[in-house]
Amino acid sequence: MVSKDQRRRQLAREKFERQQARRSVARHKAKRRTVIIASVVAVALAAGLAAYASVGFAGGDDRPSDRAADGTPSRAADPCGRPAQGAPLKKTWKKEPAMSVDTSASYAVQLSTTCGTIELKLDAGKAPHTVNSFDFLARQGYFDHSRCHRLVDEGIHVLQCGDPTATGSGSPGYTIPDENLKDPRLKGGVYPAGTVAMANSYDGRNDKTRNSGGSQFFLVYQDSKLPPNYTPFGTITGGMDVLRKIADAGATPADPQTNNTAPRATVVIDRATVRKS
Repeated sequence: MVSKDQRRRQLAREKFERQQARRSVARHKAKRRTVIIASVVAVALAAGLAAYASVGFAGGDDRPSDRAADGTPSRAADPCGRPAQGAPLKKTWKKEPAMSVDTSASYAVQLSTTCGTIELKLDAGKAPHTVNSFDFLARQGYFDHSRCHRLVDEGIHVLQCGDPTATGSGSPGYTIPDENLKDPRLKGGVYPAGTVAMANSYDGRNDKTRNSGGSQFFLVYQDSKLPPNYTPFGTITGGMDVLRKIADAGATPADPQTNNTAPRATVVIDRATVRKS
């Protein structure tokens, strides 16, 4: 007999994978629409993409009330500060960047966010394409001023970032291959707390939807049972208290347009830096 807790985790996993599939469909529709626009006039394409990016980030400064109606502290209270001045990068690229990382080294990342500093260690040896892409995008300023758009705090426990549009459908314009899916740390189909992994649009059925990672990544702040379909490419070395603070503030109800459950906290990456270590 399946326990209530097991059933709850199963439903959360299924919901997570349905959301990934829906985002894949939205991304394909957006790509098809972009191709059609491009065939008409290149100037219109540039204007349309700029408008889409600005709409995706609209409402970024809205902050929920810090107190409930009776004056007591609310779970929706925003524990984070105001974003630094600046706007997300709108640039995209046609193909994956050329390999430039040292696969014998690790790379240290500092995410300076409105909620505090989160530090990561990336493993270029196990996930060279993923780390190389992350390093490239960070040096381009792609993650700067971007909102972490998704928080899952039931069944699985992840904060998802890396989309300048803050919609869940943003992309750097290219995809990267899945890597390191047999990492021994993923024992029993569990992504342990402290894992940094790449999101993708794999639908769980069609292999053509594999190798679809781009810029979106998620930070696991508590052990989460997930199928090994998401490239683990690093670990969280500092800032777990920051992630817990974000999780404690809770998530919003699912957006009917994007199906994202956004963090109630104002989680914005002011600046992302990478250095070889």
